[in-house]
Amino acid sequence: MKLVINNIDKKYPNGVHALNDVSLTIEKGMFGLLGPNGAGKSSLMRTLATLQDVDSGSAFLGDIDILKDKENLRKVLGYLPQEFGVYPRTSAVDLLDHLALLKGFADKSERKQIVSELLVKVNLWEHRKNAVSSYSGGMRQRFGIAQCLIGNPKLVIVDEPTAGLDPGERNRFYNILSEIGENVIVILSTHIVQDVRELCTQMAIMDKGRVLFSGNTDEALAQIKGKVWEKKVDKHALGQYQSEYKVISNKLVGGNPLIHVFAEDNPSNGFIKAEENLEDVFFAKIHELV
Repeated sequence: MKLVINNIDKKYPNGVHALNDVSLTIEKGMFGLLGPNGAGKSSLMRTLATLQDVDSGSAFLGDIDILKDKENLRKVLGYLPQEFGVYPRTSAVDLLDHLALLKGFADKSERKQIVSELLVKVNLWEHRKNAVSSYSGGMRQRFGIAQCLIGNPKLVIVDEPTAGLDPGERNRFYNILSEIGENVIVILSTHIVQDVRELCTQMAIMDKGRVLFSGNTDEALAQIKGKVWEKKVDKHALGQYQSEYKVISNKLVGGNPLIHVFAEDNPSNGFIKAEENLEDVFFAKIHELV
């Protein structure tokens, strides 16, 4: 089953062009949707989750018309938004049971089995009787994954899932997503390059509502291979380097900026070849250098 998005366009009443002729083809596995805040990622995710309409274009999951047949799409959709609410003082086991009932699982014993399996899967079984509102950020995200897996969805959407998680929780979340991605389409929308690098072989980069790149991570890296150079510079000279070179990014190392620049050949002046990475691709695309 494929997710095929063709020429989707969306403008909000305030004039923001959130989605600008977006086209993507996404197959089973982990797909990373990478872009800065305001790139249009969440607008696309809300569209695919049937939470908003678009001005034009089409989107199909297999033979399901996402934009016109929202009810059938919701039957095979798992969605974890950036923020999701929970009922105060309701335990994880009771809340999942309630959500399973809403998803159409009327048989109590069947719901009990589903809920138990999901809580074990996301490593929350020992905390099943605790109120979800008392969970840590990482535990809440794992509960969010559990709720979006009710009913064995064919499409799972997770929007900025690891923001604010500590490294341990982040790794646990990665492992769960990787396992899910073996069998279904999982779209991971994020501005964190590491998320995509760790989890995804297929990816797209968005900015200002447009798709700047779509393909696998190797193809992305090939576009800048041998064209990224680095140098540690005095922080007072950073502005001068930014005006003279195509600076992809800079980060402080030992109190001074380490800059990466894009150039077909060695710019000399003390630059050495850098080992290109997805972060370089991301910034090069955002700055329209490649």
